[in-house]
Amino acid sequence: MHTLRVQNTMLVRLLPFLSWLPRVTGRDLKSDFIAGLTGAIVVLPQGVAFATIAGMPPEYGLYAGMIPAIIAALWGSSWHLVSGPTTAASIVLYSALSAHAEPGSMDYVTLALTMTFMVGVIELALGLARMGALVNFISHSVIVGFTAGAAILIASKQLKNFFGVEIPRGGHLHEILIHFYHQIPHINGYVTLTALITLLTGIGIKRWVPRLPPMIVAMVVGSLAALALNAIFGPERTMIKTVGALPATLPPLSSPDFSFDAIRKLAASALAVTLFALTEAVSIGRALAARSGQRIDGNQEFIGQGLSNIFGSFFSGYVATGSFNRSGLNYQAGAKTPLAAVFAGALLMVIVVLVAPLAAYLPNAAMAGILFMVAWGLIDFHEIKHIFRASKQEMAIFATTFLGALFLELELAIFAGIMLSLVLYLMRVSRPQIRRYTPDPRLHTRSFSSDPTLPECPQLKFVRIDGSLFFGSISHIQDYFARIEEQYPQQKHLAILCDGINFVDLVGGEALVEEARKRRARGGGLYLIHVKQGLWESLDRCGCLDDIDPGHVFQSKQAAIIAIYQKLDKDVCATCDARIFKECGPKPKAEQT
Repeated sequence: MHTLRVQNTMLVRLLPFLSWLPRVTGRDLKSDFIAGLTGAIVVLPQGVAFATIAGMPPEYGLYAGMIPAIIAALWGSSWHLVSGPTTAASIVLYSALSAHAEPGSMDYVTLALTMTFMVGVIELALGLARMGALVNFISHSVIVGFTAGAAILIASKQLKNFFGVEIPRGGHLHEILIHFYHQIPHINGYVTLTALITLLTGIGIKRWVPRLPPMIVAMVVGSLAALALNAIFGPERTMIKTVGALPATLPPLSSPDFSFDAIRKLAASALAVTLFALTEAVSIGRALAARSGQRIDGNQEFIGQGLSNIFGSFFSGYVATGSFNRSGLNYQAGAKTPLAAVFAGALLMVIVVLVAPLAAYLPNAAMAGILFMVAWGLIDFHEIKHIFRASKQEMAIFATTFLGALFLELELAIFAGIMLSLVLYLMRVSRPQIRRYTPDPRLHTRSFSSDPTLPECPQLKFVRIDGSLFFGSISHIQDYFARIEEQYPQQKHLAILCDGINFVDLVGGEALVEEARKRRARGGGLYLIHVKQGLWESLDRCGCLDDIDPGHVFQSKQAAIIAIYQKLDKDVCATCDARIFKECGPKPKAEQT
């Protein structure tokens, strides 16, 4: 029986969908199918739009929503997360690859597949190494700042299609705007009218008829508007270009470039894309899990995302990650299990075969109008206001990532935001909060209080440290100890309330030992009160407990005060007015009169 249980556990680890698949009911199946069909319809215009952003042929955006979505759902941990092409991943891909190959070319596509494979391998390795908590150290402000900057870049790169002017590919924001300024006299009114009709239709549908898919309706109306303009004025005059017919086929097999030169060129960009993609996927999964009452396994999500990109690279899919729009829609559509995402990927294959030839009637101007909508939707004004009000540090992280996205390479913007968030996090944890405490003689239990007006024992100081004692924080703590010694030289005894200390490393332990030695040399001592098991074990492992003296470690306040009181100078006690301990007793009668 035990062997069978172990085998079942191993099988579930290899095939995690076996843990929930047997529990799927007929009702769940129906709900998932409807949610999956809704998602497949919605991803159709999004896939084409995102592929355009990524510099890929339009059909590759659809391929990225097929196999990767199925694999991520089966090997991930979220009930509602839907993976596939996203705006952020697409624009980072374009930024990383456009310097190495002409967007849309076969060399560019091969590099994109290679990047996808590399991202998948890194994601899988992080998941197998149980590093799912890694994304917890990346500030949410990085995501908000990057997506806001990416939104402006998306809109700027679509100016040529929206207004029908010639603007060179690539270039930073200021270069695009300068080129556009010089092209203003050459704006094509027919193209601009088509784009405006598409944009306004999408906005109107989203505002007044939210039940209809705004992108699909806008695409249809924009295509009809272009057909009407061509019929009235003639295509030679309107010059409205179309996307062109898409291949009505299932995703073809593909092969990344495994040469050392290709891997070397893409290594830094692949790492940046990985960190951003994982943060996006896990954040979306956790946000939806909070609504549905589910608990997300970050490590399993890393594995699911990694496998989806590895498989996707061999089925003509470029970098896929969790999509906020499609995942939110999946949840709202009533999805019950990950089968909804599986249905979405499978049904997309069927839909593509049926409707792909109709893309021949889809104008580039209509796609530009849709991408303007996408760009506007990416800027989370509410969250930006919240960041600016909440913290100057978060505001700095947002500004760094946002401005980096506009004026630097996008992968550098991601790294800059992540590095700044990590530096600020380390600065916070390296300065643990230290407060002066003292027993409150006004209370019957004489509980510890941080009230600065309360008197202190002239020979004994109590402090509370909230934070771990490690190599990064010990300088701050030693500075505080030095100030105590300088300002209160008569307080030769120091008692640390350890309720807020969970861990101490070798450097932290040695610092406590050094403080204990200094105070013993002055006729005092160092005492630890309310020591948790983790702190005790850490001190014991580094050999510091014996040097501090196990007799100076107490689990209760009462035991500590009784023991420490015996070591105080009774001559000082005789003239002390504080009398904060019960052991002090009342003032002598002569003093009371």
